[in-house]
Amino acid sequence: MGLKGKLISETEIKGCKDLFHEMFCEKPHYLPNVVPQTIQAVDLHEGDWGTVGSIVNWNYTIEGDEKVVKVIIDEINKEKRLVTFKAFEGHLIEEYKAFKATIHIENEGDNNLVIWTIEYEKQNEDIPEPFSYLQLATNLTKDVDTHHVNQ
Repeated sequence: MGLKGKLISETEIKGCKDLFHEMFCEKPHYLPNVVPQTIQAVDLHEGDWGTVGSIVNWNYTIEGDEKVVKVIIDEINKEKRLVTFKAFEGHLIEEYKAFKATIHIENEGDNNLVIWTIEYEKQNEDIPEPFSYLQLATNLTKDVDTHHVNQ
C-alpha cells in the first residue's frame, strides 16, 4: 500500500439524524458524558462550537491508550449533515502527515446512514493504515445512537 489512503465506514442509526449531527457539529463537548469510556474531554480552544475554523482538543482512548489530538473544523454542511475535522497537532501527526475525518449522515430509503471517511497520508511505509480509528468512529456511532434511542 502507498502512503496515502482513504477508509470509509457506513453504520445505520435508529435515532434522529439531526440530533446525531448536532452532537458532532455543535455539541461534541457533550460526548464525554455520553461515551466516557471513549471520549474523556472535548475542549474548544479557539472559535465557537459549530463553526468552520474552530480549534478543538480531543482526549480519547483507543486500543486501551489515552491519546490527545487537536483538530480544526475544516468544513460544515448542515443541509448534508456533514462535518470535517482536520488533525494538526498531537500524536496523530507523529504517524500521519495528514489526517482528516469526515462524518456525514444521509438517508437511504427509511434508513439513516452515518458515513465516516478518513483520509490520511502516512509519515512512512512502516506506519499502519488507521483501521483502529475507523473502528473507533464506528463504535462511537453505535454508542451515541444507543444513547439517543434510549433517551
